[in-house]
Amino acid sequence: MADSSMDVTRLAAMDVPRAARMLSEVRAAALAGRRAPLAPRPVIEQSWGRMLRGGVDPDRGSQGGLLSPEEVRRRREESPLGQVLPVLRQGLLSVADVARHIMVVADADGRVLWREGSAAVLRKADGLGLVVGADWREDVVGTNGVGTSAVARRPVQVFAGEHFVRSHTSWTCAGAPVTDPRDGRLLGVVDVSGPLETMHPATLAWVESVAGLAEARLKELHLIALERLRAEAAPVLARLGGRAVVVDRDGWTAAVTGLPYTPRVGLPTALSAGRRWLPVLGLCSVEPLAGGWLVRAADEPPPGAVRIVLDLTRPRRWTVTAFGQAGSWSRELSPRHAELLYLLALRRAGRSAADLAAGLFGDPSRTVTVRAEMSRVRRYLGALLQHRPYRFCDEAEVELLLPEDPRELLPHSTAPAVITGRTSPPME
Repeated sequence: MADSSMDVTRLAAMDVPRAARMLSEVRAAALAGRRAPLAPRPVIEQSWGRMLRGGVDPDRGSQGGLLSPEEVRRRREESPLGQVLPVLRQGLLSVADVARHIMVVADADGRVLWREGSAAVLRKADGLGLVVGADWREDVVGTNGVGTSAVARRPVQVFAGEHFVRSHTSWTCAGAPVTDPRDGRLLGVVDVSGPLETMHPATLAWVESVAGLAEARLKELHLIALERLRAEAAPVLARLGGRAVVVDRDGWTAAVTGLPYTPRVGLPTALSAGRRWLPVLGLCSVEPLAGGWLVRAADEPPPGAVRIVLDLTRPRRWTVTAFGQAGSWSRELSPRHAELLYLLALRRAGRSAADLAAGLFGDPSRTVTVRAEMSRVRRYLGALLQHRPYRFCDEAEVELLLPEDPRELLPHSTAPAVITGRTSPPME
């Protein structure tokens, strides 16, 4: 066992060439299965483990292929990150030439959509394949600030030999995920990269703070859009009887009549006009509005038996899907909600708030946090999720889909129950 790990602060205390040599020795020892003079940082060690298990070539990595210019253009237009580019540019590019770095913005799939900054560093990035349209997922190009941050779901700085692929070890990068402030969904990663000499221990905190500003701006823009939709919906609802709600394209409530107010209605991943089944409202009539939907609840009995599929097979995106006689419905989950539903799927008889708190935090007293999160889950699962104890409804058939390699289960998670699930097959 190595006696300690190499953190960014200790790296900054020594000159760059010496730090790079030490990390090169650590990397070489890890790849050869030998004892290293220092252990890699936990986030790096975990990433290297994923790379070794996934068969990523440490000398060349893999080739994901470039997106076409048309596909890049389409993704830019659809990505919410395009709305906050001014925030990112103002926060990160003002010192780009002086600091000799570039800003990289990638979407949730790890595809580079924007790349700006120092012209000299951009030319160096070309040699690494860090170009617009490139695939910088961790399982394609190895440990890096874009891909590893997306998997770990937290800011990550990668310096020199901490990169898994040899060609990247002359590089330093710091990436932070940008999530949807409304539901925690990963939107992409913002990253600052450059040659080794641009490494600074404060870079990661800087990138993280700018990512936070971008999320705050997205929240502000959402509230403005909801207010606009609310003004347009008011005369529509005034003419209607019965139960109805006006929501934006993502299900956030702008106005409601005849129903208890709920901040968000869980909509299918791909919604179209017509009669649809929603877990919270049951059978509904859905009509398009400018910027949203008019959803009118039908007074009809529930659709009967339902099959619920919780898919945790992918490293960055997790979904819950319900199939019934009245149709299907699917939703992407935040990291925390993926953990909660995993625990409920393991024990169909249900779990108390204290039990869930113990599984998530190792502390059964943190029931307030659990109850708040479960209240949010019930906003979109509705009657499919019951409480006292928390559980899937008795009529539902629940299917839990897990990664082929248990060690890849929810790689961002530090929940004790998930850590146990990575080493032991489910017993409940």
